[in-house]
Amino acid sequence: MTAFLINQAFKKCKAEGRPALLTYTVAGDPTKKKSLDILRAISKNVDIIESGMAFSTPIADGGDIQTSAHRAIQAGINLNETFKIIKKFKKTKYPKPVILMGYWNLILQFNENKFIKMCKKSGVSGLIIVDLPHPENKTFAKKCKKNGIVFVQLLSPTTSKSRMKQIIKDSYSMIYYISQSNTTGGKLKVAPKDILKNYNKIQKLAKGKNCVIGFGITDKNISKFRSANGVVVGSLNSKIITNAIKKKHNPVIKLDRMIKKLKNKII
Repeated sequence: MTAFLINQAFKKCKAEGRPALLTYTVAGDPTKKKSLDILRAISKNVDIIESGMAFSTPIADGGDIQTSAHRAIQAGINLNETFKIIKKFKKTKYPKPVILMGYWNLILQFNENKFIKMCKKSGVSGLIIVDLPHPENKTFAKKCKKNGIVFVQLLSPTTSKSRMKQIIKDSYSMIYYISQSNTTGGKLKVAPKDILKNYNKIQKLAKGKNCVIGFGITDKNISKFRSANGVVVGSLNSKIITNAIKKKHNPVIKLDRMIKKLKNKII
């Protein structure tokens, strides 16, 4: 069982007096080999890895992550190849916990029981399925828990207090707070202090659970969220990979440098 690895990561960060750094990249971007090289390079400065399952119609994602997903699909990525990348990564020097993030249709097509089996086999610790909301996700979430995988529930600024209480009650050890009503990669339109105000309300209701903030987090504002349990950076990473490819630079080196910069801003 690998779910406890997520709790261990948060516990370590709390002991160090800082939020956990979670980074999202699409598995297979820009190629299968390079995406594995990226995970190996950045893992020494990351606390939890979020790995995206490339999908042709990613409704919650903005242009940067859509571009990454398209590149990965063009490079031949699929779920079986994604699991291979994760399994290889888990054998490296800094095998941080891995959360797979993606869309329900991929899992349905793959077969949900087979999917959970492959998650266990490859060392996946958690799942974020953006288009499988509560309460529709309760049955699948229970299957995940039974198999030692954290199903991460999502909350947003538009979640009512009564619904929020129910989602928190049914959540496990980790909750993801979407900072604003937008797709990924959108410019942060809400002041960090207002995001934290909502976040703190969630924390009061979710005592004993780890809540991370995502959507709109960049190197420009990450330091303002040091009081959170964790911060998620995604679209920025996709943008760096894209820019490196355009300029014929090494995306592994470029992204590794950015992750070090992000880490330094929260320690």
